[in-house]
Amino acid sequence: MKIQEAIVKAVKILKANKIEEAWIVSKMLLANLLKIKKEELTINSEKELEQKMQEEYFKGICKVANGYPIQYLIHSKEFMKMSFYVDEEVLVPRADTEILVEETLKISKEKDKILDLCTGSGAIAISLLKYGKNCKIFASDISEKALEIAERNAKKLLDNSHSITFLQSNMFEKIEGKFDLIVSNPPYIRRAEIEKYSLKYEPKIALDGGEDGLDFYRIIINEAYNYLNENGKVIIEIGFDQKNDVEKLIEKSNKYTKIQCKKDLYENDRVIIFERR
Repeated sequence: MKIQEAIVKAVKILKANKIEEAWIVSKMLLANLLKIKKEELTINSEKELEQKMQEEYFKGICKVANGYPIQYLIHSKEFMKMSFYVDEEVLVPRADTEILVEETLKISKEKDKILDLCTGSGAIAISLLKYGKNCKIFASDISEKALEIAERNAKKLLDNSHSITFLQSNMFEKIEGKFDLIVSNPPYIRRAEIEKYSLKYEPKIALDGGEDGLDFYRIIINEAYNYLNENGKVIIEIGFDQKNDVEKLIEKSNKYTKIQCKKDLYENDRVIIFERR
């Protein structure tokens, strides 16, 4: 089977299973297996694909057709113009989360001390240090394996990775000191809805926000106040339909002021910012 024939067959399998961007996905996987650039597939389209490579390729295509993230197969996801290593230990970074980073960069100041809760692959923390104002970043996660991946990404993507301190902590449990900004993309999917999305292969610990999806917001809202400097701010990502519920929790706490909500590129409510009273 020639390279082009393999791609065409792969696209048919993916489209039959309603996988979006089937052409891009099929080329991405094959280029990764052949260790060439996607553009080179066209140049080499008439070359024969070895039987062993065919088997490996279509094994991967079938996994993707069943909902397995292509990013886990190629161990890469672009975020904020950087290529992050990812595997099943961390959530695949989403483009929506770039809004959280961009809004944080807008309000951060020179040498701010920033805490990134639930850092996962380190996408937020690393992006803030890459594009930020000489800030000191602390990145925490409950998962030791996630932190290993975050550290790996920091060393790969940053010249000043020493400016991030990685901490294993269950939310604020082992956090010490105070911060100018606390940012987080916490688990916020309602438990009963996790299986409805293409999320079954991603770590549930990074997705499960409890019965109503608000468990981690309650923790952040209740405890962040004690870890913020005067006029310190919290910046959190939310689900598209969670704005009202999260804002009510913030208001009810009576610990914060200046509540703002920012939309993502699809005009969905995506980021809430609030300030310590």
